[in-house]
Amino acid sequence: MAIIENEASLHEAHRDNHTHRDVNGGWLRPAVFGAMDGLVSNLALMTGVAGGAVGQQTIVLSGLAGLAAGAFSMAAGEYTSVASQRELVEAELDVERRELRKHPKDEEAELAALYESRGVEPELAREVARQLSKDPEQALEIHAREELGIDPGDLPSPTVAAVSSFGSFALGALLPVLPYLLGASSLWPAVLLALLGLFLCGAVVAKVTARTWWYSGLRQLALGGAAAGVTYALGTLFGTAVG
Repeated sequence: MAIIENEASLHEAHRDNHTHRDVNGGWLRPAVFGAMDGLVSNLALMTGVAGGAVGQQTIVLSGLAGLAAGAFSMAAGEYTSVASQRELVEAELDVERRELRKHPKDEEAELAALYESRGVEPELAREVARQLSKDPEQALEIHAREELGIDPGDLPSPTVAAVSSFGSFALGALLPVLPYLLGASSLWPAVLLALLGLFLCGAVVAKVTARTWWYSGLRQLALGGAAAGVTYALGTLFGTAVG
């Protein structure tokens, strides 16, 4: 009885210590990095324009234009990229589907050889391959995973990718513009809010990395602040030269 209890507690402890973070990032990674991209690019754009000693209206207009242009560009690029990737995957799946239909025995032998190469005994590998190959759709899924590294039932959606990219970029790009829209008359409130947003984004990124939240937040704050500082200096230089 004590042995059974010890085994049960060991299994429970193993489960508690054997959970993993989502290393693919799921929705969190692209959403946070999209917002971060919007924050950095629009903050840098606005500080660069402000460095040229232009009026407040020009800064706000530049920020809104940067938000719209960046969000649409991100959405279009993401849609095209994901759609192209999906079309390529579907084409490869069609090739595999035809091979399974025309040469089922060869594909079964190929699967058995794959399992053998991973240490499964030959006889067992052949039997596993035979049983898995009975259902054509299951066979397709297994071959796709083993040979192509993809799951046919979990292909990315171009529309979802485009919409999420558009929304996250627009949200990040809105932060530097927001103080102006709420009545601010100088650049500093926009810079401070954007830097706070960068720190928070960096802290959230720590959820999908092994870094501590404060390190990740400070790192992103430093990178975004450096980008804003450089573009402000360039805006001042070019504004003086043009003027």
